[in-house]
Amino acid sequence: MAAVKQLCKSLVQPLLAVIIGLLTGALVIAAVGESIIGTYQEMWKGAFGSFYFLTSTLARATPIMLIGLGLSLAFRAGVFNLGAEGQMVTGAISATLVALYLPAPGFVKMVAALVTGVLAGGLWSLFAGYLEARFRIQLLISSLLLNYVAVLFAGYLVSEPFQDKTGSAAMAQTPMLEKSVWLPKLFAGMSVHAGFLFALAAALLIFFVIRYTPFGYEVKMLGQNPFFSRYGGVNRVRVMLTGMFFSGGLAGLAGTVEVLGSHYRYVEGALTLPNFAWTGLMATLLANSHPIGVVFTSLLLAALQTGAMGVERNTDVPLELASVIQAVLILFISAKFSYDWWKNRNNKRRESHGAV
Repeated sequence: MAAVKQLCKSLVQPLLAVIIGLLTGALVIAAVGESIIGTYQEMWKGAFGSFYFLTSTLARATPIMLIGLGLSLAFRAGVFNLGAEGQMVTGAISATLVALYLPAPGFVKMVAALVTGVLAGGLWSLFAGYLEARFRIQLLISSLLLNYVAVLFAGYLVSEPFQDKTGSAAMAQTPMLEKSVWLPKLFAGMSVHAGFLFALAAALLIFFVIRYTPFGYEVKMLGQNPFFSRYGGVNRVRVMLTGMFFSGGLAGLAGTVEVLGSHYRYVEGALTLPNFAWTGLMATLLANSHPIGVVFTSLLLAALQTGAMGVERNTDVPLELASVIQAVLILFISAKFSYDWWKNRNNKRRESHGAV
């Protein structure tokens, strides 16, 4: 019962943010001269109007959900991992090369690619954690800057040594993977693949770990009160490095399932242009880092994006409507963090004056 109450509480914030975002979007629609109700009906149809559109939304939500879940674990431990994009790309390119060149049957290559994607993303994230633990380089900065290293290095790999040179376009991409390595689709002819089930399983696993295991208790203690956790015997470096590894591992898995389930090769820009990493960050912040809440906020943000495509197809309202609504969501989150910071500062002042 307590878990249900906590989940409902975590969903209040995103629902309120969405209402404010939709009201702002209504102003944009009115400025364009379109019907507000008609436009939002088209957005709903574009996201959920048919089974095809529903599965497209689920497919879009899959990498967002995996990234968001990894970040929720890190944030709960008080670790600010902003390197999900680089971790996703590192996992994706590593998994692609294993799927292409490992001499093994198709199913073995698929499993090896999935494991490699998780390990590569996790180790890339762990490197940022190591820089903080060993050299006191701020994790916020190192994880963010390592995104550029990962994305540019992956771009070099697919435009030079591992580029597919069989076609005339000479695009920056690897050769196509064998069909035996592709992730199975959940429904024939639809875009959603088995990666969506991996995301749901990861959400349940993280919820169980946080709520019922000693490591989850240490994560909560470190995130809520780092000074008290130190006196309680929590090893901050160990928890931080473990959280960073699994956070990056889930981001690496997000990139891997996109390659194995949607693109069937690594294409430069295919993972970074849709802004999966930053949308996953937004999903985490909206859900207040609750793993089950991340499932719902990821679906919501994916629906905004796929629904906006339907709006652009059938009305004069541009695709950027979704960007406007998401920008309002970011402002709402920022305002909430600022209010919480101001409230905590005032509480600390009152406590210090009371002590005097």
